[in-house]
Amino acid sequence: MSLQEMLPFFIPLAIVELVLLFYTLWHIFTHTHYKRGTRLMWCIIAIVGMQFIGPVLYFVFGKEDE
Repeated sequence: MSLQEMLPFFIPLAIVELVLLFYTLWHIFTHTHYKRGTRLMWCIIAIVGMQFIGPVLYFVFGKEDE
């Protein structure tokens, strides 16, 4: 399977990953209270674990219920 054949799958996946990352970072910077950790810690986790893992970890473990 060539890269050309896989592009229709990878392009939407990359777009979803970037949208999720930017939404996560926006949420981190606009809120001041977290269940666990600090703003800096969650930014690092979201950016380093960009491929769905970091943002998902934030929304599961870090986001404070409003």
